[in-house]
Amino acid sequence: MISLVVKRALAAVAALAFATCASAQDYPKRPITMIVPFAAGGTSDVIARTVAEQMGIALGQTIVIENVAGAGGSTALARASRAEPDGYTIAIGNAGTNAATYTIYPKLPFTPESFVPIAMVAKTFGIIALRKDFPAKDLKEFIAYAKANPGKINLGHAGVGSSNYLICKSFVTAAGIDATLVGYRGAAPALTDAVGSQIDGVCDAAASVSQSINEKLVKGLVVGSTVRLATLPDLPTSAIAGCECQRYTAGH
Repeated sequence: MISLVVKRALAAVAALAFATCASAQDYPKRPITMIVPFAAGGTSDVIARTVAEQMGIALGQTIVIENVAGAGGSTALARASRAEPDGYTIAIGNAGTNAATYTIYPKLPFTPESFVPIAMVAKTFGIIALRKDFPAKDLKEFIAYAKANPGKINLGHAGVGSSNYLICKSFVTAAGIDATLVGYRGAAPALTDAVGSQIDGVCDAAASVSQSINEKLVKGLVVGSTVRLATLPDLPTSAIAGCECQRYTAGH
């Protein structure tokens, strides 16, 4: 799940403005900064830019994207928590950054109470994609290969605490394999290394990896969904592929 949050003070005003377009109200008088917790080009960034464009039209103000990568998204939320509580700094996050991070990082400079949710803006589906020359041609062959080579397969993700990290953890647990999980500062650099065969594959979301799969830059393995995706009609779901991995979507 991808959602927007705002610094707690004045959150009600901000949320009201988003809900009503607030053309007669004072807010917003100037551009709004939207903090994205990962590098440009990944799922959160792609969704953030789409949402920012529509918000800008509705609010009559520019929404400025600020990519703040690091620590699976917690660096960005720390930046958001230090902002003035005036409704002009908001953050976009997901199940990893806005929920799981509190159990992964024990000493964060913010708490869930530091923010108030504005809206749920998207639902994404977790996908495992492999470098195009990986020897396995389907999920069963991949699992067999991984079990025959414990710890030797490496899968990239957007950083510990990100939803892509949760996809990775859920997948390797459900598949019963031992794989090395490699953290990046976002989904885009991880995907770049998979395209370049620097790593074996990535745990990603459909919004950012679909194009690379369709262009055969990487090999789609499986999607954590009960139905096939319209954008990737040939990619098997975990149920079809014969794996107990149906729940490794970004929404969890």
